[in-house]
Amino acid sequence: MNRKKEGRNFALIGAAGYIAPRHMKAILDTGNNLIAALDPSDSVGILDSFAHDIAFFTEFERFDRHAEKLRRQGEESQIHFVSICSPNYLHDSHIRFALRIGANAICEKPLVINPWNLDALSVIEEESEKSIYTVLQLRYHPAIMSLKDKVEKAPGQRKFDIDLAYITSRGRWYMSSWKGDIEKSGGVCSNIGIHFFDMLLWIFGPVQSYEVHFSSNRRVAGYLGLEKANVRWFLSLDRDDLPWGYLDAGKTVHRSLQINGEEFEFSDGFADLHTTVYEQMLSGNGFGIADARSSIDLVYNLRNASPHQGEAEKVHPLLAT
Repeated sequence: MNRKKEGRNFALIGAAGYIAPRHMKAILDTGNNLIAALDPSDSVGILDSFAHDIAFFTEFERFDRHAEKLRRQGEESQIHFVSICSPNYLHDSHIRFALRIGANAICEKPLVINPWNLDALSVIEEESEKSIYTVLQLRYHPAIMSLKDKVEKAPGQRKFDIDLAYITSRGRWYMSSWKGDIEKSGGVCSNIGIHFFDMLLWIFGPVQSYEVHFSSNRRVAGYLGLEKANVRWFLSLDRDDLPWGYLDAGKTVHRSLQINGEEFEFSDGFADLHTTVYEQMLSGNGFGIADARSSIDLVYNLRNASPHQGEAEKVHPLLAT
């Protein structure tokens, strides 16, 4: 597959990760060039699906040196954007690297683990005159956009009752990887929940109260009082939490969002959302630090909250059973 030469130049950090191919595809789909990639693992044959002349590095120091060399060669050669798919705890450092070499940063969620890092990044962003973008792809999902429109048109004082459950089975490897280290991933809420928390806050307004009813390294559950919704939520990495019959059918993921007792369906439509994120960003409409702040504040607070037994009506049914 031949990549287009007339577009802007991209580098990608975290090329061997699960989400990286979506970024590679988005770069190609928007007519741009992936010219460099970094990952400590060299299992990156996926790169050949997009181009055969991508400079690849397993050591950050050599990647850094290459990026600096390109910067000094001028506008046509330099890296204009760095797509960041690295472990959560490295996001802050890799965003700073992007701005330092004169590139814009596109970073997967969560942008950072701790909220105060956003303030420092805001200062560096302003000084660099470059931009920091975050990937909030659910905000471009057609069904979710339609739901937001519906909520905005609902009577002002009405509150929606919501049950959110997300169970995604993960094996023993998970706890041995950076994902299982709360200092590196931010825990279950940051690693798998932040997508949904951002969506809920975007649609139903800011947090007015929060509770954590159970918390472990594989399962977290609690309650959110939002401006326009009461939310009972349940997040799990444990296959034993999957609905009956799922495993026999070969299903390892359960995603459910019930609004006022009715299932809200948004299982489809995810395939090209990263491309939409890139299209919007490149046209000047991307999401930045201010957009990410509310969900990062929330997952930080949930991570540091002391679990307690909640009132029956606030406890998610899956936890109650």
